[in-house]
Amino acid sequence: MKEYNIIAIITDKDFGFSVKKLDNPIIRYASRGILFDDSNNIAIINKQLKNEYKLPGGGIEQNETKEETFLREIYEETGCTAEIINIMGITIEEKSMTNFKQISYVFLGRVINKTNELHLTKKEELEKTIVLWKSFEEGLEKIKNSEKELVGSIFDSKYQSLFMVRRDAEILNYYQNNKQKILKQ
Repeated sequence: MKEYNIIAIITDKDFGFSVKKLDNPIIRYASRGILFDDSNNIAIINKQLKNEYKLPGGGIEQNETKEETFLREIYEETGCTAEIINIMGITIEEKSMTNFKQISYVFLGRVINKTNELHLTKKEELEKTIVLWKSFEEGLEKIKNSEKELVGSIFDSKYQSLFMVRRDAEILNYYQNNKQKILKQ
């Protein structure tokens, strides 16, 4: 397996929870990232029912590459076709309360075409999911601030959402601090 730059490792310790060693955890692989449009705004997914703001992305399905997953998730959650500019690295989430580990491949992408028609799952529809296009700074603020406002839903606990929001804030911080290096790759 190719070595990837580790953008962030997020554990229970990051939220003040006690950390237990993962014991043969469930492992999920995912793809997500930052998507810029022609106005240099980024796509922010807002699950209104949970007060959650996050980057587009999701789990890798059977027989799908990490790149195909990123482009599919972009299409479903933003209604856009996109191109991949670069892979920035990976994030790792270790949730000891649920014995779960997620490894996400993190991409940088650019919109090719906006259809403004989302293709959401039933769960995303019930969570009142919308896409917002915000400046990079506004998007980062929305994600960071949502950590304090999160609530659980019938699908996910607040615990799960804390990891998602923190992960995506770390991705945006990493991009902000390494933009020149990322764009040169």
